[in-house]
Amino acid sequence: MLARIREAVRKAGAQAPRDEVFPSDGAPVLVLREGKVVPAVMGWGFPGMQGGRNVINARAETALEKRMFRDSVSHRRAAVPVSWFYEWNQNKEKYTFTREDGQVLFLAGFYSKYEDGDHFVILTTQANQSMAPVHSRMPLVLERNQVRDWIMDGDGFRELLGQVPAGLARSCEYEQQTLF
Repeated sequence: MLARIREAVRKAGAQAPRDEVFPSDGAPVLVLREGKVVPAVMGWGFPGMQGGRNVINARAETALEKRMFRDSVSHRRAAVPVSWFYEWNQNKEKYTFTREDGQVLFLAGFYSKYEDGDHFVILTTQANQSMAPVHSRMPLVLERNQVRDWIMDGDGFRELLGQVPAGLARSCEYEQQTLF
C-alpha cells in the first residue's frame, strides 16, 4: 500500500512529503474514486476559514452537526496514512506517537473541493490513555481493517466516529527538568 501511495504522489507531481507535513502542505490520503479506494494528494486544511487561517482539524463528536463539515464527513471521507504524529504538552515538549507494532497509522479525515484543488481535515477525538498525559485531544486513529469501511461505508462510518483509538507508543526527544 505504501508503494501505491508514493507512486500516486509522484504521478500527481507533488513534492514528496518531508519528515513533517505542515498545515497547507500537500499530503497523501486514501479516498474513494470510481468505487475504489485509491491514493491522492491533497492540501491539509480547509483554506481561509478562521480569520484567514486554515482549519486543519474537526472534532469527531460534533463534525456532523457543523455546517462547514457535515456534507464532507457524510460523503467525502479520507484516511491519512502516517508513520507518526506529534503533539506538544503544556510545557512545549514535543512527543512523537506511533503504533506500538511500528505499522502505519491511519488517521480519519474528510475532504472538500476548492478552486485550487481538494483539501482535507483530520478528525480528532478525546485522548486515550497513551495520549492523555500529553494532550486532551488526539487524531481519530483507524485500524487498518477499518480504512475501507471508513471511506466506503454509507452510514456505517458513524459508529467509527465514537471509537476510542488503540494505545500508541509515546516518546519524547527531551523532557524539561525542574528542580521543584
